[in-house]
Amino acid sequence: MEGVEHRIVKVNGINMHVAEKGQGPVILFVHGFPELWYSWRHQIAALSSKGYRAVAPDLRGYGDTDAPDSVTCYTCFHIVGDLVELLNTIAPDEQVFVVGHDWGAIIAWYLCLFRPDKVKAVFTLSVPFTPRNPQMKPTDGWRAVYGNDYYICRFQEYGEVEAEFAEMGTETVMKSLLTYKVPDPLMLPKGKPFGHSVNTPITLPSWLSEEEVNYYVTKFNKSGFTGVINYYRNFDRYLILFPTLNIPVIGTFYLLSHDLTLHVCVCARRNWELMAPWGGCEVKVAAKFVVGDVDLVYYMPGMKEYIHNGGFKKEVPMLEEVVVMEGVGHFIHMEKPDEINNLIYDFFHQFD
Repeated sequence: MEGVEHRIVKVNGINMHVAEKGQGPVILFVHGFPELWYSWRHQIAALSSKGYRAVAPDLRGYGDTDAPDSVTCYTCFHIVGDLVELLNTIAPDEQVFVVGHDWGAIIAWYLCLFRPDKVKAVFTLSVPFTPRNPQMKPTDGWRAVYGNDYYICRFQEYGEVEAEFAEMGTETVMKSLLTYKVPDPLMLPKGKPFGHSVNTPITLPSWLSEEEVNYYVTKFNKSGFTGVINYYRNFDRYLILFPTLNIPVIGTFYLLSHDLTLHVCVCARRNWELMAPWGGCEVKVAAKFVVGDVDLVYYMPGMKEYIHNGGFKKEVPMLEEVVVMEGVGHFIHMEKPDEINNLIYDFFHQFD
């Protein structure tokens, strides 16, 4: 992209790749799955031309940012910690604007919850802030509603989906994910992820070119999918893994041999358990939320009622507006860039 500067910033023990353009108040763009800084290409160009400094990192595990080996290195605290240290480096004395989509929206909400002093206003896409349910772990709820083939449930088994994605090929995986535009839950049945064969042609929508897909393919061929899927493994699973033996053990630890050299990863109900101290806390940052009415997140059980009947506003009392865009799917910022760019600008401009 013309005029975009790229650099590596050392944050929180890792090297983070950051793309940026423009001068002025900082807008931090936080991407989701399976994306990169590049997913914000339209927003970077538009907002930098309107007097903002657009900053878009590859999150840990993605693109040209380091991908730590251990699944335990992908909790919400690690990701937010990366962003806080990035802000301390690029805007040490400044409250910034934050835009997040998908997992990036989740992380943006956490950033506002943990460090509201860092955020002037937040604009999120697709995923609203939802409070922690102390009675049920997230994956238990999803499994009860959707079954074991639901993509988040499939992601819990270490290495399994990665092997299936490798067999399909990165290009097919990326096209299948980025073109998914139905309100139904994403299912990845074993042996036939996405419900179609590897050779099934995938037609790209008008907003996504082969050249753009190839950028994602190149980066994911380099990084693989384990790091990015580890975000999902930190929802709440209890995992002990012996990588040298490829033996995952859920919930219980057994010492196999007194003379065995063990390399152990432990993931103990990570985000769900670690978030307990923030139970009942509100997000007290000015916010705006946008979702497409064909977005699969919008059709999760109870989601529409939560967004529109007061639950969302209760948890985020400074929520100024919810916008539902007709006929738009999950990758809303790429599908309708001009509309999203204008909504972001109009919202943030009032705080300048």
